[in-house]
Amino acid sequence: MKNKFVKSTIILIIGGLITKILGMAIKIVLTRTIGTEGISKYMLVLPTFNLFITLCNLGVPTAITKMVSERKKSSKKIVIPITYIILVYNILLIIILFIISPILAKNLLHSDDLYYPLISIGITLPFIAVSSIIKGYFFGKERVFPCTLSNIIEQIVRLILTILIVGNMMQYGLTTAITFVVLINILSEGFSIIVLLFFLPKEKIVKEDFHKDNKIIREILGISIPTTTSRMIGSITYFFEPIILTNMLKYIGYSNDYITLEYGIINGYVYPLLLLPSFFTLAISSAILPVVSNSYSRGNILHTKKKIKEAIIFSLLIGIPSTLIFIFIPDVPLKLVYNTNLGLEYIKVTAPFFLLHYIQAPLTSSLNGMGYSKEAMKGTLYGGIIKLLSLTILSYLKIGLWSLIISSILNILTVTIHHIYYINKYLKSTNYS
Repeated sequence: MKNKFVKSTIILIIGGLITKILGMAIKIVLTRTIGTEGISKYMLVLPTFNLFITLCNLGVPTAITKMVSERKKSSKKIVIPITYIILVYNILLIIILFIISPILAKNLLHSDDLYYPLISIGITLPFIAVSSIIKGYFFGKERVFPCTLSNIIEQIVRLILTILIVGNMMQYGLTTAITFVVLINILSEGFSIIVLLFFLPKEKIVKEDFHKDNKIIREILGISIPTTTSRMIGSITYFFEPIILTNMLKYIGYSNDYITLEYGIINGYVYPLLLLPSFFTLAISSAILPVVSNSYSRGNILHTKKKIKEAIIFSLLIGIPSTLIFIFIPDVPLKLVYNTNLGLEYIKVTAPFFLLHYIQAPLTSSLNGMGYSKEAMKGTLYGGIIKLLSLTILSYLKIGLWSLIISSILNILTVTIHHIYYINKYLKSTNYS
């Protein structure tokens, strides 16, 4: 078990590093192709994209990972029926997105030219959902190589298409280019699915496999709904963030151009740079979920504690050096990755608090693995409420986009401290071996 966990973590870290490097290359190409204005507009679309990505799979991949890791003989009965249900559900999401996109673009984001990028999101959702579900199955089996390889192929395809398509689309206007940035996800996720299918067991699928077992479906939803609610809270917070910020700052006298530019700098340069170490922590969180789920369900609390501590220590091993770089020489990585010095002060102030953010993903996975998805959801809910309330209040202080920075820091502190408290509480109160 120990060797498998370490091996899985190493594979995910190496794959995550490659994926992150490719992601950086994509951002560099994208930034230099569509410019700061294009990035700023894309950042306004991104919260909606993230919200619908969360909605499209309903937290089912996490539920599948947990259930497959505990009940290894009925994987087809778990995966196939729920995939069919999720695809039908995604058709409904596409219709909803087509209906609300004009309102989002015109009335909430105050930018009519974001209509086409917004409706393009809907077309990508079924591909993202299917890819996520298959990855959930492989994580449950603790077979991480297929997921790692598919992520790398996905990023390679995205990079190639960004170079070949987005630049050429600029001649038709910035809106067209941004729309194709979204649509590229169809092909990149499509290639990811093909790679994953190649590694699936070559078992014959019969008609009975599509018959849903209501007990299994209820169990999946019992795990997935709190998980997706937690992610939805984060996504909804992110969704309302530019809406509240734009309306509040415009109300007290800031220009729309200033808000768009500064918001683009923070979400296009500052946060992506600070999140670079997350390839490491996300790898650990993916590897720790089935391990914690398995050991905690068997009553092995000592092993569960040990693995959670290891996950935190491994996360800090990359988090601490990264934080020191971001505090003392932020201009070096900023210039290297984005060829800009915009956002330096934002990075210096935010970096120390992101050290707590780096351990947040393993903590969330640990709560999910222990069966306390509702507590993870509550932590995210409290953090989201505090962020939006503080963002609203701080915006009136005329401190520009610093209101966003401070509210994000309060969110990180709230969620991380909440998760640490409840993991300790449940591990101490469980009378297992």
